[in-house]
Amino acid sequence: MIMIKKLLGVLALSLVSTLAFAEGGVHLDHAPDRITDLASLQNGAKLFVNDCLNCHSAHSMRYNRLTDLGLTDAEIKKNLLFTGDKVGDLMTIAMTPEDGKKWFGSTPPDLSVIARAKSTNFGPSGVDYVYTYLRSFYRDTSKKSGWNNVVFPNVAMPNVLWQMEGPRTYTSIETHEVADAKGTEHWVRTTTNYDADGFQTVKNEDLKGYEGESSQIGHFDSADPKTFAHFESNVADLSNFLGWMAEPSQLLRKQIGVWVMLFLFLFLFVAVRMNAAYWKHVR
Repeated sequence: MIMIKKLLGVLALSLVSTLAFAEGGVHLDHAPDRITDLASLQNGAKLFVNDCLNCHSAHSMRYNRLTDLGLTDAEIKKNLLFTGDKVGDLMTIAMTPEDGKKWFGSTPPDLSVIARAKSTNFGPSGVDYVYTYLRSFYRDTSKKSGWNNVVFPNVAMPNVLWQMEGPRTYTSIETHEVADAKGTEHWVRTTTNYDADGFQTVKNEDLKGYEGESSQIGHFDSADPKTFAHFESNVADLSNFLGWMAEPSQLLRKQIGVWVMLFLFLFLFVAVRMNAAYWKHVR
């Protein structure tokens, strides 16, 4: 009975954390599943080393583990090894945590297991989070870095993939209550447009007779959809690589899990048959 109560408690906590995320977080787009696509993961590794490994480390990953993606030691050393001397080295960076906090306002996190850290129970995966986050930057001149993010508002990180992404605009539409000079509350729709250079224009519209709830929606507009589609594909590769790096043995774990479940079902069948044979003469 105690064990059953503990299991029910764990399940309840899982559901609570999932509901809290769904109510308070931004909707996360589902990332393309490329965890078994070696070409995609190799491209993701290249993007990670070229664009992420300057500020973010991966202390739990060694370069030679990339051989699991079909790369040879020679290819790793020639194309990906910029911060170490040997393919057996860890993916470290020269920037110290103190320098990172001084330059960005906060220390850039290690990305070894970021995909697992951002995953939710019975909800979006960490790959989905990274995929949505990297596609949610917009220029904002009011921020120190010149960038803001829908998934992580006021984030210190700039959009390091902006050249690959191409110019985009962002529009935020918020419906909320405000109080006038007399203290009377009324509903207002505030539309904020951020142009490709990060300058914003704000328009307020009074909503007479509005009986709905407060809400906030936003949408992006890309100047070159073809360029952005290529960018999204690269982000999908990078996100899946971070998902792979968080647990390089996940595919083997799932394969073993299937065989374990098959064995347990077979053992259950044998146990049931043996039990029936042992007790068939007992009245």
